[in-house]
Amino acid sequence: MTEERAGAMRAMNQSVRSYEQLKTEIIAGELDPGAHLNEVQVAERLGVSRTPLREALQRLDREGLVRLVPGRGAFVGELSLPEVRHLFQLREALETHVVRLCARSARCRDFASLAEEFGAHHALLADGAGAARLDDYYELTERLDREIDDVVANPYLARAMEPVRGQLRRLRRIARRSPERMLLSATEHAAVCRAIASGDGDRAAAATALHIGNSLRHILDTTA
Repeated sequence: MTEERAGAMRAMNQSVRSYEQLKTEIIAGELDPGAHLNEVQVAERLGVSRTPLREALQRLDREGLVRLVPGRGAFVGELSLPEVRHLFQLREALETHVVRLCARSARCRDFASLAEEFGAHHALLADGAGAARLDDYYELTERLDREIDDVVANPYLARAMEPVRGQLRRLRRIARRSPERMLLSATEHAAVCRAIASGDGDRAAAATALHIGNSLRHILDTTA
């Protein structure tokens, strides 16, 4: 391998590492919305050079997690209420489509076990939604996302869904958690999984649209 090629690979690795680290910090709420991301300071903290950092920031800007302002630099992205509504419109378009595809798949029955797990989590949440149980519940929702991606097996849809899911994980931490909403969410996810498992794409899409609509109303009510 030539020295030039090795240098290019190191820069690419630094860019990917910077992207993943900053994305994790933004979604986890460790970087506040609107916070200035000083390139020199961030590069030093992450142990990378500024060129791969800029590439990472540009990628995050495309996903809406960072806002690049000419002449001012990079800032952690903020979601206004109109932007939240737009995000959920895109979410509904994508998710109702992918659940229809899952219901048509020969693997649709795989979702029956997920429906049972969401039912079990409903009982646990009803008994008291401690931090550990909430983390387990969110891990289950991410497993559902991974199962959907695996069954649909469409890389274009998966890439379209990834930035939407990142913003949704972020919104979960911004919106105040409601025990009632968590219980309803578990019920809604179970209904989506049962509909997919039954092979009923229309019912799966309707259950998904209901869940998304209820989630949007909750976020708007708690962040207004």
